[in-house]
Amino acid sequence: MSEILTALWPVFALLCIGHIVRRMGFPGDGFWEPAEKLIYFLLFPMLLVYKLSLADVGSVPVPEVALAVVLLLFSGTLLMLGIQRLKPLENSSFTSVYQGGIRFNTYVGLAASAALFGDEGVAVAAVIIAVMVPLLNLLCVLIFSLYTRRDAGYLSAVRAIIKNPLIIACCIGIFLNLSGIGLPWVVASVAGLASGIALPLALLAVGAGLNLTALRKAGGAVIYSSFVKLMIFPALMLLICILFIDSPEVAQVLLLFSALPTAPSAYVLARQLGGDATLMSAIITGQTLLSMLLMPVVLSIFPYFL
Repeated sequence: MSEILTALWPVFALLCIGHIVRRMGFPGDGFWEPAEKLIYFLLFPMLLVYKLSLADVGSVPVPEVALAVVLLLFSGTLLMLGIQRLKPLENSSFTSVYQGGIRFNTYVGLAASAALFGDEGVAVAAVIIAVMVPLLNLLCVLIFSLYTRRDAGYLSAVRAIIKNPLIIACCIGIFLNLSGIGLPWVVASVAGLASGIALPLALLAVGAGLNLTALRKAGGAVIYSSFVKLMIFPALMLLICILFIDSPEVAQVLLLFSALPTAPSAYVLARQLGGDATLMSAIITGQTLLSMLLMPVVLSIFPYFL
């Protein structure tokens, strides 16, 4: 437990620092939105290309990792749909609970993977992201279409997935690695510096986006969504890893991702497609704070069952 806490402490500390400085008004509200765009469209993709082009991607069991991710997302979706039928929430509230239950914060996931498992963990994490992001977006669009009766725009969703900078970066990095081309030193030297900025700034931005006011006003939906995401999903992933994953190291990265809080991007989708954006903000905040307590517990106890 102490080793895991030591590795995760900088990750959670940066989240807290980001929230504190935002509350203090530093460096100004106008800073954070452009910073998030810089992270998402430039720094984070550069980090993924840099890490993947150098990592031992060939050692990652891609079919098994993809199977684990698909099984987790579909079983989690069926679970939440079943609960909704037995004890229904308002449709707009359910879309936020669903996003809270199924989305994953890739910034926290990649930072934690690097801290706990080094470059090998980053390689597995990148494969998880490449499989997870497209499927998550399609599932969320489908849920919004069913529960808000809005045209969620499947063609637009597919275009967004194809143009997603994280997916493009994963594909480029894996191609450069497996093809033997590698990353030219003139690019690698710049990408190496940029990748050093990406994760710390991303974690600060996530912390800055936490909304304690929305959390205080939220009800049981936050608890429901957090219980599914931070407790049920790791248990499901543990079962999947026992059945299908041979490598304990790969299984631990999959367990890490299953225990992540939901993604801040869920708020944008809730606002665009008729979900409960206020509840979504509360769920993001509540899960991020709870994950600081629960992730170390999950990562300390669950690997003993593998």
